[in-house]
Amino acid sequence: MNPRLALLILPAVLLSSAVSAADIPSAEWQIKTAVLAAPKAERDAATVLGYDASGAVITLRKGSNKLICLADDPKQKGFNVSCYYHDLEPFMARGRELQAQGKKAAEITKIREEEVKAGKLKMPDRSVLNVTTGQVNEATGEVTELYTRYVVYIPYATPETTGIPLAPLSPGGPWIMDPGTHRAHIMINPPKPGAAEAKKK
Repeated sequence: MNPRLALLILPAVLLSSAVSAADIPSAEWQIKTAVLAAPKAERDAATVLGYDASGAVITLRKGSNKLICLADDPKQKGFNVSCYYHDLEPFMARGRELQAQGKKAAEITKIREEEVKAGKLKMPDRSVLNVTTGQVNEATGEVTELYTRYVVYIPYATPETTGIPLAPLSPGGPWIMDPGTHRAHIMINPPKPGAAEAKKK
């Protein structure tokens, strides 16, 4: 049996049309892989959010530090996990809520922008999000080819207020995305291993 699913024991009556129990990895696997986006020293104490049999986001493990990690979404292709500073959770949770309502990306951005400006949604002055992707070996459940990019949210930041450009000046250099908005953030995409060699070919 696929190790991602081996520890899953959930009644089939809980299934929704969006996702089946067969698509949901065990809580153990979700926790183990979600924290790959966190610094090693912070992994054991991080709170982990994951997915139940219906595909809804639940707390799989309550942590004791200030990091929240989100497990790979079984409804999405590829492996993608993230960890972020806990003060960013209202912003993230609102996005998940709106997505569950069927809202598209542009509409979600518009709604959250309006809510932040109106003071209905709290957006921290500074917060960090790590996003890790990789390849899952379905036979072993191990995740390889891990790659992490970094997002530093600074609401309403611009190149003029930070000195950071709108595009990286060199591979892996920081740049600002969505400048001047509630979700303005510094992007840091480290070069992927072997990228330089592949570019030369």
